[in-house]
Amino acid sequence: MSLQGSRAQGRITAVLGPTNTGKTHYAIERMLGYRTGIIGLPLRLLAREVYDKIVAARGPSVVALVTGEERIVPPRAQYWVCTVEAMPEGMGCDFLAVDEIQLCADPERGHVFTDRLLRSRGTNETLFLGADTMRGVIAELIPEAQFVRRERMSQLDYAGSRKISRMPARSAVVGFSVDNIYAMAELIRRQKGGAAVVMGALSPRTRNAQVELYQNGDVDYLVATDAIGMGLNLDVKHVAFSSLTKFDGRRMRMLAPNELAQIAGRAGRGMSDGTFGVTGEAEPLDEEVVEAITEHRFTPIRKLNWRNHRLNFGGITPLIESLEAGPTHERLMKAREADDLLALKSMSSDAEVRARASSPTAVRLLWDVCRIPDFRGISHNEHAGLLARIFGFLHESGQVPNEWLATQVKRIDRVDGDIDALSKRLAFIRTWTYVAQRKGWVGDESHWRGETRAVEDRLSDALHARLTQRFVDRRTSVLMRRLKQKEALLAEVSETGEVTVEGEFVGRLEGFRFRQDQDASGQEAKTLRQASIQALVPHFNLRADRFYNAPDTEIDFTEQGGLMWGDQAVGKLVAGAEPMKPQVVAFVDDEAGPDVAQKVQRRLQHFIDRKVAALFEPLLNLSRDEALSGLARGFAFRMVEALGILPRGEVADDVKALDQEARGALRKHGLRFGQYTIFLPLLLKPAPTRLRLVLWSLSKDLQEFPEAPPPGLVTVPAQSEMPQGYYAMAGYRAAGDRAIRIDMLERLADMLRSEDSRGGFEAKADMLSITGMTLDQFADLMQGLGYKAEKGERQKVKPEPLAEAKAPEAAPAAEADAADTPATAEGAEPVEATEAPTEAPVETPAEAEASETVEAAAETPDEAPAEVEMETFFTFTWGGRAARQNRGRRPEGNRAPQGKGNPQLRGDRSKGGKPRGKQGGKPGGKPQGNKAKVFESAPPKKKDRIDPDNPFAAALMGLKDKS
Repeated sequence: MSLQGSRAQGRITAVLGPTNTGKTHYAIERMLGYRTGIIGLPLRLLAREVYDKIVAARGPSVVALVTGEERIVPPRAQYWVCTVEAMPEGMGCDFLAVDEIQLCADPERGHVFTDRLLRSRGTNETLFLGADTMRGVIAELIPEAQFVRRERMSQLDYAGSRKISRMPARSAVVGFSVDNIYAMAELIRRQKGGAAVVMGALSPRTRNAQVELYQNGDVDYLVATDAIGMGLNLDVKHVAFSSLTKFDGRRMRMLAPNELAQIAGRAGRGMSDGTFGVTGEAEPLDEEVVEAITEHRFTPIRKLNWRNHRLNFGGITPLIESLEAGPTHERLMKAREADDLLALKSMSSDAEVRARASSPTAVRLLWDVCRIPDFRGISHNEHAGLLARIFGFLHESGQVPNEWLATQVKRIDRVDGDIDALSKRLAFIRTWTYVAQRKGWVGDESHWRGETRAVEDRLSDALHARLTQRFVDRRTSVLMRRLKQKEALLAEVSETGEVTVEGEFVGRLEGFRFRQDQDASGQEAKTLRQASIQALVPHFNLRADRFYNAPDTEIDFTEQGGLMWGDQAVGKLVAGAEPMKPQVVAFVDDEAGPDVAQKVQRRLQHFIDRKVAALFEPLLNLSRDEALSGLARGFAFRMVEALGILPRGEVADDVKALDQEARGALRKHGLRFGQYTIFLPLLLKPAPTRLRLVLWSLSKDLQEFPEAPPPGLVTVPAQSEMPQGYYAMAGYRAAGDRAIRIDMLERLADMLRSEDSRGGFEAKADMLSITGMTLDQFADLMQGLGYKAEKGERQKVKPEPLAEAKAPEAAPAAEADAADTPATAEGAEPVEATEAPTEAPVETPAEAEASETVEAAAETPDEAPAEVEMETFFTFTWGGRAARQNRGRRPEGNRAPQGKGNPQLRGDRSKGGKPRGKQGGKPGGKPQGNKAKVFESAPPKKKDRIDPDNPFAAALMGLKDKS
């Protein structure tokens, strides 16, 4: 084979060297020094980048861009920027250059680069740019070629293996499969805030948008395929390989050292040094490989892929034979079957295609159709079927029908779906973009080029948006860029506390603490925190001023000791030196500064001090009364320590030691000496009770504070798991299964004083009323207070109107006797009458029942006896120590009540009847004047003695004096 005949006149120079030597920039400068020129580049993306540079220098009217899917050719085009496959032939330009000439050894595309190396020339100058491994083979194939060696402008070092979390900023992570690219990008998003994605399959519009994310600092990481190794100039400081194998179209294979060097060389552009390494599952590089990359010493390329350019269009078979012809030069080797040749062979088996390809013109058209790239990546047969359809249209009518092409494009023109769906549609539209770019293949070339370009742009924008949405945290990227620029960040806080920084939601401001968005993690969370705190410092100070001047009505405490400003937690209570002097801890972020923390602390302390002073005013007045002395003053301190409530049993001896004068001085402050509890009634209100429980819980160092019972309840269930002392602090006393409010318990105790606690008594309606209990519940309560409760049943007696009418004078007489009966002392025995009253003899219940039964039987001998209605009752007696359920020291109030004896109680009960309460003596008894005769087993007590502990003692004394 003769190579000399293919060469034109002009200087031929091979500019060789490693990456980052400025070879492409040198070629552009050389081309612009001539009137016309062509430069061939390995990637559509790189072609677009170079096109933009030349347009910026000379204007769009003289620069053409020709790729497989894009064709911009102004009428006066002087400079042509093309992909290597799209370089026009026979133009006779002054200058011609081919970049990345080492791709002559590429198994898939190498034959195209080899053809340009051997046959493409500029009339004045030809440049071949690439790796130094091509020196020997170029020198042998093109003896007249001159060589220029260019050295790398920066140092390249190996950094070993690093995790993604330790990857430095401005790094590019390289992978060789879509799944690997997506996985690494997702990992970087979680740990670093996001990454731009660059792949060769992306449209230039999508690629440029993704690169812009990286170049402008929105993200600090780039995830890419080996496309970045083909001349894309990016600001990369570190390149990390996530894999060392790739699929070359036929099989998985390891990357050669020179291929690794081509990619690693993207690190350290210009005069900046760079590093490279591995990450993920990639194994560390061998020392020999590292040395070869850093010193740019690689095995020279021995053979180049070649395919015959002299094609025979006499028929399909001659065309295939010419394509499969082998080289004659030892430095060239036959290229493996490319996609276009596979498509031709597949279509050759179609009878219709063979029939149409009956002339050289038709065969040439068939070959042009076969060169449509398989952008979709489908099977060879499916791709060949589409090509056969297009060939049929072109052969029959000279162009693809508008209706059919419109249907194909419309089916693709959708921007819904995920990244994979959009990527597939982009691949599909590239086929029709390629078809529209071919001269004469469509009816209205301008329309279809614009239409397919518009669809590609829409899909590109949608894909960029999906990539950014999935792999870039926009919020983090914006904040990182502003932080790097060291500019003041603008923060806004809404009425609901939502915080936005530079328009991005970052979290919420709760009081004086920033709660950042919980969705953030890793580096994203750190960035959010840093940006948010920096922007919120002015807001902290403004909010602290507003809080300091806020009224107490806007601040409150919770039952768990929290301090709230509206609905926001701003602090908590902690135990102080004394129960009534709690301290506060303010919830303020450290970043807000000490001034803000101190201001919030002072305001909260003022609030709780005033709250204690207002709600415990009676107790504080008691503690400050200088008039109290001796035992009274000591007892006052006991009350303060107990927060205003003391079970009487705990201080029984102290109470006995108080004389009447001391008690009177204490009562002036509202202190009540109850039978069961000594307390200040004003402190039983809901607000003081709520605060008292909090202060008591703090003093006891409880982990969880028990809450106050709901306001207004007389009794509540008694729970055994409550801390000891809780019910007293809540204003209740536990008795049985329920706890009763201590003020209502004292009212009940007043009622019980008038009952015969030794002889026995029944519950009155008033007792059940004030406790709000059923009879069974009341019985349980009484047992809890130390009483015995004996349950019984009896016939329910209905009132007899007739009997009441026959004895109109008996009731007044009985009432008079009851009113004049003196109160008996504890343990007194009732006097039983010896004569029965003659005015109104009363029939016993048993006699009455028997009489009614006889009369009923006489009147209705055939009827069944009526059902007897029964009722339950309880008889209560003092049980003493054995029956008392309350544990611990016996309360003072659990002594046997000092009540009155009931003369009628025993007589009625001995006959099984219902007690009559205070209605005179037993039937048959004889009245003795206006008073009943009383016998006592203990020394008599004054009947008119008034209990000094009774809260109504003063009023009763006044009534007594009047009488």
